[in-house]
Amino acid sequence: MEAEQGGCRPDAGRRAVIRCAGGAGLAAVAVAAGMAQPIDAEPNMAAGAAPDFGPNVLVLDPSMPGREIQAAIDAIFACQEAAHFTDRRYAILFRPGRYTADVKVGFFTQVLGLGGRPGAVTIDGHVRVNADWLKGDALANFWRGAENLTVRPPEGWDRWAVSQAAPYRRIHMLGDLVLDDGGSSSGGFLADCRIEGTVHAGSQQQWYSRSSRIGGWKGVNWNMMFQGVEGAPATSFPRPAVTTLLRVPLLREKPFLQVDGEGRWSVFVPALRRDAEGPSWASGTTAGVAIPLTQFFIAKPGMDAATLNAALGEGRHLLFTPGVYRLDAPIRVQGANRVLLGIGLATLQALAGTAVLEIDDVPGVTVAGLMIDAGATRSPVLVQVGPRGCTGDHRQNPLLLADLFFRVGGVEVGKVETCLEINSHHVLADHLWIWRADHGDVDGTRVHVGWEESTGDQGLVVHGDDVTVHALFVEHFQRYQCWWRGERGRTYFYQNELPYDPPDQAGWMAGPARGWAAYKVDDTVHAHLAVALGVYVYFRTNPAVVLDSAIEAPRRPGVQFRHVTTMSLGGGVGTIAHLVNDAGEAARPGAVLQRLLAYP
Repeated sequence: MEAEQGGCRPDAGRRAVIRCAGGAGLAAVAVAAGMAQPIDAEPNMAAGAAPDFGPNVLVLDPSMPGREIQAAIDAIFACQEAAHFTDRRYAILFRPGRYTADVKVGFFTQVLGLGGRPGAVTIDGHVRVNADWLKGDALANFWRGAENLTVRPPEGWDRWAVSQAAPYRRIHMLGDLVLDDGGSSSGGFLADCRIEGTVHAGSQQQWYSRSSRIGGWKGVNWNMMFQGVEGAPATSFPRPAVTTLLRVPLLREKPFLQVDGEGRWSVFVPALRRDAEGPSWASGTTAGVAIPLTQFFIAKPGMDAATLNAALGEGRHLLFTPGVYRLDAPIRVQGANRVLLGIGLATLQALAGTAVLEIDDVPGVTVAGLMIDAGATRSPVLVQVGPRGCTGDHRQNPLLLADLFFRVGGVEVGKVETCLEINSHHVLADHLWIWRADHGDVDGTRVHVGWEESTGDQGLVVHGDDVTVHALFVEHFQRYQCWWRGERGRTYFYQNELPYDPPDQAGWMAGPARGWAAYKVDDTVHAHLAVALGVYVYFRTNPAVVLDSAIEAPRRPGVQFRHVTTMSLGGGVGTIAHLVNDAGEAARPGAVLQRLLAYP
C-alpha cells in the first residue's frame, strides 16, 4: 500500500476493536453483539440443508426474517470492521432469492451469492466497504471480497473503498460505484462485472478492471488499466494515465460455489475464454462445468497436510472453509484438473520451513481464493507450480491461480526466499497480491516488519514459458520483486512498492547495480510484454538510497514495456534513477513523478 498523501498511517484514527467473545465461531459473534439467540450457521432450509461448512460460514435464505439476516451480518461486521490482522475468517453465503439488507464487508469477510448467475441473488440495499475505522482512509482496507450478486442500492450508488486484496467479481451493480471514502486509497481489482452507472475512482491511486461492462468511469490518478471492458475510457496515457486494451487474449474466470433449486451444491468452473470482451455471463449464463460438491473434501481449520493429501489422493477436490490452516508439510497436487477453492479468506501458513503448496506439472489445476502466510522458519518457496525444469504443454488446458494473497511478516515473524514460483508452462494468474509487510497491527503492539526480522527475497519468480498474469501486485521484497525467466511472458497491470527499509546503499546492491529492480526480465529472455506498470519508492529508513532502474530487461525488440510510471512518494523519500534500464528521468525529490510511453 502507498505511503503518499501521509502514508499508510496504521495508527491514525485508531479506535477500539470490538472483541469477539469465545473465539471465531458465529454463535460467539452473535453473543458478543448482544443478540438474543446465537446465529445458526447451517439453517435447515426448504431447498435442503447446507453442507457442513463449519462454524464460520453463514448460509442465508430469503425465507429467513429480514431482521435476523441483518442482525447476523451486523454481528460479523462489528467484530471485523477494524480487525486488521485477526485470525477470524467468515463467509456469508446468500442462497438464490431476493433480500433487503445492508451488507458491510469488514476484514477477512467474503460475501458470496450462490446462484448460477449474478441475477439469481439480488440485494435490495448495499454490499459495501467504507473506511470509518480509519476516518475515511482506505489505504489499509485489505483482505475481503464480494462475488456473484446483483446489488440494487436505494440511493442509486454503492461504495467499495478498498486497497489491495479486495476483489469485486461477478457483480451486477444497478447504480454507480464509488471506490473511495474521502481519504487515500490504493486498490484494486474489478472483474466480470456489469456496472450500470458510473464508476467513481476518487482517490484510488491505481486500479485494474477486466472483462466487464461499465456505464462510465470518472477519475484518474497514477495508473488505471482496462482490459476487455465495454464502456471504458480510451487510452490516454500519460495524461491522464489510462491504458485500455479492447480484449483479453486468454482467461479463465475464478470458480464459484452454487446451489440449485433442488438443494444440489456444486462448484462451477468457467470455461477458457479467448479474446474476451465484457462479462462471461452477458448472455445470461457462463460457459463451463459444474462439479458436484460431493466430489470435494470440505477442509476445516486444524486439519493437517496428511489429511488433505489423503483426500487429494482419493481423487477429490478441496474446498477450504474459513480459518487458518497451520501446516508442517506441503499440500501436494498430483492430479490434473484438480480444484482447490477457498472461501472466507481461508489461510494456509507454513510452520516448518516447507512449502505450503506444491503442484505437479499437470494441466487444468485451479487454485483460487486463498491466503498464503510465511512462517517464522524460512521457507525456500511457499507455492510452487510445477517442479524445476518441467516441460509439459498445457496450452489447451492452462493452470489457473486466482485471488491468491501472500503475506510475509506483519503481526507474526515471516521468512521466505520466494513466495510464488511458477515453473510450469501455460499458467494463467488472475489477481495476485504478494506482500512483505510494511506494517503490523493498528494497535502498535504486534509489529514484525524489520529488515532482519521478517525477510523475503523475491515475491514472484517465473521459469515457465507462456505465463500470463492479470493484475499483479508485489510489494516490499528485499531483492527482485518479480523475476521473469521464462519466454513469452505477459503481465497486464503491475503495481509495486519497493521495500521501505533498506538500511543503506551498501546493504542493498545487486552486484554493481544500486538496488534490486522492481521488475526483472532475465538476460536470457527473447520475448516478453508488460503493460501498465507502476513502481513507487518510499525509503523511509534511509532516503539517500537509490534504485538504478525500476525495470531491468534485455535490450531486444521482442522484450517490450508499455506505459510505465515511477514515483517518489512522500514528496521525494528516495530515488529511482531510471524507468527501464537507462531510459527515462529520475523520480526524486523535486521531480517525484515520471512516465515512459514505451520501451524500446
